[in-house]
Amino acid sequence: MQNATGNPEDILAATLLQLIVIVLVARGASVWLRRIGQPGAVGEILAGLLLGPSFLGAVFPEWSGFVFGAATAAPIHLISQIGLIFLMFQIGSDFNFAHLERTEHRRAVAAVAAASLLAPLALGLLVGRWSAPALASGVDARVYSLFFAVALAITAVPILGRILREFGLTQTPLGVITITAAAVNDVVGWLLLAAVSAVATAHFSPQHLAVQIACIVAFAAVLWLAGRPLVRLLMRRFPIERGQLPNGLMALVIAAMFAAAICTYRLGIFAIFGGFSAGLLFHRYRDFVEAWQRQVGAFVLVLFLPIFFTYTGLRTNVLGLTTPSDWAWCLLVVAVASVAKIVPVYCAARLTGLPRQESVASGVLMNTRALMELVVLNIGLDLGFMPQKVFTMFVIMALVTTLATAPLLRLVLRRSGRQLPAAVEA
Repeated sequence: MQNATGNPEDILAATLLQLIVIVLVARGASVWLRRIGQPGAVGEILAGLLLGPSFLGAVFPEWSGFVFGAATAAPIHLISQIGLIFLMFQIGSDFNFAHLERTEHRRAVAAVAAASLLAPLALGLLVGRWSAPALASGVDARVYSLFFAVALAITAVPILGRILREFGLTQTPLGVITITAAAVNDVVGWLLLAAVSAVATAHFSPQHLAVQIACIVAFAAVLWLAGRPLVRLLMRRFPIERGQLPNGLMALVIAAMFAAAICTYRLGIFAIFGGFSAGLLFHRYRDFVEAWQRQVGAFVLVLFLPIFFTYTGLRTNVLGLTTPSDWAWCLLVVAVASVAKIVPVYCAARLTGLPRQESVASGVLMNTRALMELVVLNIGLDLGFMPQKVFTMFVIMALVTTLATAPLLRLVLRRSGRQLPAAVEA
């Protein structure tokens, strides 16, 4: 397959072989990780790393070159980006801000969300500026530090939601406060990432940046003022019947999603933000969201998400961290990321009245990163402001913090005397 360089049929066959390997390995790793009490997405991330230069490329270079030849890099990249647009639409549509309307949760949500954002951002800026000479020489230290900070601040809402469901916490005060704070964290985090991307691509021209920000504000205003009525009209014109999406509605939604992605790409803040923005327009229509997840979401999670994880794994070389200094920096990234989330969130939760063990649990949950982290890292790497070694360190951090969530949460909840579901008791 490595010779598939010109013939479209050869490239297609090579790409299909990659997809077969990716889907099967990712599914197998997902099933195995779930059996040992971890979210399936952790297995998919591990599968991506195993298929990349960290394992397959190092141990079986001939096989790696045969399956993941250079000729198919562009098709896999495009498929992963289309999949991310679908995934970000799904994440945006699945946000449920209804809990913010409950007075008893507002103060706790605001405190936890602020703590989970401000502390990592501040520490990220400090460590980013400090590490820039050693890890990012030749890169603009300001933009590198901004990406470093946002990468520390993000929380993975989809995986957090899965963990809450598995532990039976979705309807508890702990679950409600944590998932809502994480949703606020992610919305603000994506806005910050969009702003940082705009700064990075504007080459620090005040005039260009001002125009870009004005266009982003105009785009948001159009979505708010025109997008919501149009979506309302669509929902009336194509009602969900028997839990099924009409084909006409699905076609129009996909077209609108891609149109929003083109708009955000033209604005210089990446196409995936268009998918996320379009998804937010649909979040209040729960029958649509549930039908979309059944008909489209499963396909996205089984095919597109593993492709993205594998694409990230192919760009991650754990063996590239070759010196004690590299691993010292990596351990520092993991430690700072964990402390910057768990400690401030614990303090905020305690100040708003949560019991001690539940406050610890809230901090552990907010430390879940995984998917969202990898999206941020890929953007930073694509723009050239996240050096390869730092990219690898953050991928390891995302994996470690997500792997730690379930066992730490199980330990904390047992100490609090809470009865755990049988599925997560082991």
